[in-house]
Amino acid sequence: MLRSVGQTRVTGSGEDPRVAELRSAVSRLRRELAGHPAEFADRGIAEDELAAMDAMAVGGVPEIRRLRRSLLLIAGSIGSVSALTPGLTSVRNAVELFGEPNTGPALDHRTEPHS
Repeated sequence: MLRSVGQTRVTGSGEDPRVAELRSAVSRLRRELAGHPAEFADRGIAEDELAAMDAMAVGGVPEIRRLRRSLLLIAGSIGSVSALTPGLTSVRNAVELFGEPNTGPALDHRTEPHS
């Protein structure tokens, strides 16, 4: 069966698989961060943004610009902690499943110029 552009498949539970992947990746990184013994200055920022991402995912399909903002804040907060890199990569990959933010035709680099 063909799907319309913009439609996504849902899991057996009715949840968008992108949302399920995001929730899983965020949960995994939250656990890794909680278990990491070292304290670092921006740990609270990372924890807050992971909680915000989880809340967005629970609410359904999150707003991509807000997801990307949270991802940047998390990466800036824990980017130098190499033990957390795999978890951060998983979150980044999950965010990328949602695609590019809708920037409109004038700003969208994928739009062909009109001749």
